[in-house]
Amino acid sequence: MNAWLVKSEPAKYPWQRLVEQGRTFWDGVRNFEARNNLRAMKLGDVALFYHSNHGKEIVGIAKVVKEACQDPTTTEDWSGVDLAPVVPLKVPVDLATMKAHPLLKDMAMVKRSRISVTKVEAAELAVILELGKTKLPKG
Repeated sequence: MNAWLVKSEPAKYPWQRLVEQGRTFWDGVRNFEARNNLRAMKLGDVALFYHSNHGKEIVGIAKVVKEACQDPTTTEDWSGVDLAPVVPLKVPVDLATMKAHPLLKDMAMVKRSRISVTKVEAAELAVILELGKTKLPKG
C-alpha cells in the first residue's frame, strides 16, 4: 500500500462533503506531476486529505477505490481516481506543525507546495497518524 496526499480547498470540496457523499471522482487536476501521481495510485492506497488555502491542515484519510481513468471534464490527457473516506483525523495536522517536525519538514507536500497530489513516505504517514491521534482501520 502506498500513501498520497490530495489537496482541496474547503470552500470548493471539503472533507465533510466526501464523508457525506461516500465517494468522489478526484478530477480537475491540471499539473503533469500531480496527474502522474494520480496515475500511480493503486486500489487500496491511502490518501491524506488536506484542506488548502483555508485551514492548511490534513483533516482525514481516504482510500483509492478506483484507479486512474480519463478525467471526463476534459478531452485532453488528464486523469482522475475515485476516492472514498476512511477516517477523519482526531486532531488535524496543520502546515506549521509539518514544517516544524524533523520527519515531516521534507515531505513532498511541504517542499512542492503547489502540487495538488503528492507521494507520502511510510515514515511520514506514521508521523501524521501519530500527530493526528488516529489509526488506520484494519483491512
